[in-house]
Amino acid sequence: MTAARTAGAPTPGRERVRRLGLRPFRSWTLRSRVVLVVVAMLAVLGAVIGTVSVLALQNYLMERLDQQLTSALERGQHTADRINAGGPTIPEAQGVVTTPGQPTGTLGAVRSANGGLLFPPVVLSDRPSQSTDQPLGPKQVTINGLALLTVPADSQPRTVDLGASLGSYRIAAAQLDNGDSVIIGLPLSEVNATIQQLTLVIVLVTLAGLVFAFLIASFVVRLAMKPLARVASTAEQVAHMPLDRGDVALSVRVPEADTDQHTEVGKVGSALNRMLGHVASALTARQASEQKVRQFVADASHELRTPLASIRGYAELTRRSPHELPQDITRSIGRIESEATRMTSLVEDLLLLARLDEGRELDHDPVDLSLLLIDALSDAHAAGPDHTWSLHLPEEPVEVSGDAPRLHQVVMNLLANARVHTPEGTKVVASLAVDTAAQEAVVTVADDGPGIPEDLQSTLFERFARGDSSRNRATGSTGLGLAIVQAVVEAHGGAVAVVSEPGSTVFTVRLPLAPLDPPAGAAPAATAPADSGIADTAGTSEMDSDPAETDGAVRE
Repeated sequence: MTAARTAGAPTPGRERVRRLGLRPFRSWTLRSRVVLVVVAMLAVLGAVIGTVSVLALQNYLMERLDQQLTSALERGQHTADRINAGGPTIPEAQGVVTTPGQPTGTLGAVRSANGGLLFPPVVLSDRPSQSTDQPLGPKQVTINGLALLTVPADSQPRTVDLGASLGSYRIAAAQLDNGDSVIIGLPLSEVNATIQQLTLVIVLVTLAGLVFAFLIASFVVRLAMKPLARVASTAEQVAHMPLDRGDVALSVRVPEADTDQHTEVGKVGSALNRMLGHVASALTARQASEQKVRQFVADASHELRTPLASIRGYAELTRRSPHELPQDITRSIGRIESEATRMTSLVEDLLLLARLDEGRELDHDPVDLSLLLIDALSDAHAAGPDHTWSLHLPEEPVEVSGDAPRLHQVVMNLLANARVHTPEGTKVVASLAVDTAAQEAVVTVADDGPGIPEDLQSTLFERFARGDSSRNRATGSTGLGLAIVQAVVEAHGGAVAVVSEPGSTVFTVRLPLAPLDPPAGAAPAATAPADSGIADTAGTSEMDSDPAETDGAVRE
């Protein structure tokens, strides 16, 4: 049965790594991977060398032991044949282990022709008798006789486990002249002890070598990776620079020492420097072009103010002249005057944006946002009596440091945006609050209109961004209102954001509070003038009016 693996599905190994909280190998740093690979290679090399060394020494020691066993077997065979003289085996045949030349620990036994042991096995004692001038004597041992009965009498050494008391032995058996067999064995204890000691030494030396190699590799790799780290630091520094706007002085470069073309890191550093040079040239050209456009807009706006003022003045003078003018001429002059007024407003907006782009300083006077919102909402109520206007203010005045006319323009643009692009009867709520944690004043303008199209929200604060591409004043706009809002708010060190969905649109303006907190016992929340149509109740004021007309449903 075959099963198709789903693309991108995690393997069991990856799933275990994820559960253990470990990072996959490919996400490790290059330095960590290099050090790990070096240490792993040395570990494998040490294991191979150690294994080969242990096996070679074991083979060598086993060959020497087998040679000694062969000699001991020949001596025991000759001794037994001499004692028996071709007759039946007698007890003195145990002397095969005490015959001169037998190593300490030699095991001896005699097996009958029919397969049974004639005498209990004996081992040449590894301790001397009562005096040192006496030869070593044998001692009788109790072992599993089956282990000796199965050894063929072919004089070939074999490893046999004789139990916990004796351990492993190399055993060989040879046939005697009378048909019985003599069995001789030598202990493997010394060979095994030597192998174990060598293995322990190799393991300890290998571990110490790996630790030393890890430290040296970490130091060397860290030293070798420093140029790459400097290149990465340069790239990271450039990545955090705001290259999309403003005057960008891209002077960051990789150090000259890290641009050697003979090294891989040097090639990367040199290529990055060349790329940064091209980017700097492109940014300089872009900045020069934008500066020319800003200067042109500023100059054109400034120069247009005078003729527009003259057109408005002469149109108004003609309209107010004592002479009776035909109705069509009066209407035409009125249209000239209104269009001149609209063009003046557009020129003022362009001139304001141009000045903000140049970074001109705004005034930084204390501004009471409570009073500012009351005035702005009063004007909005007068301009849009067909909407329902509400105002929510805190109990205490909220003061920021800024340019009062510009901040008033921000609030007026947001209220006008809600008025123009929502149908009659829409409820618009302006609120003021204080974020004590961030030390910011929060101004919100919310409505329950149709909302802003999702594809327009990403470009909502760009200049000349309009939901209606037409220039019809009944449905379209110049697209500068929200751009001015963003420019003025950012010039004050604040931020503006919008969240919109059908039935709810909220613009949020955040401005830093004034450096000095208002003194204790400050005046209570400001109230609206008596003729403004605003009624304050517990910090909340509302304006209601009968709907009169329907505006467009697309935001500026």
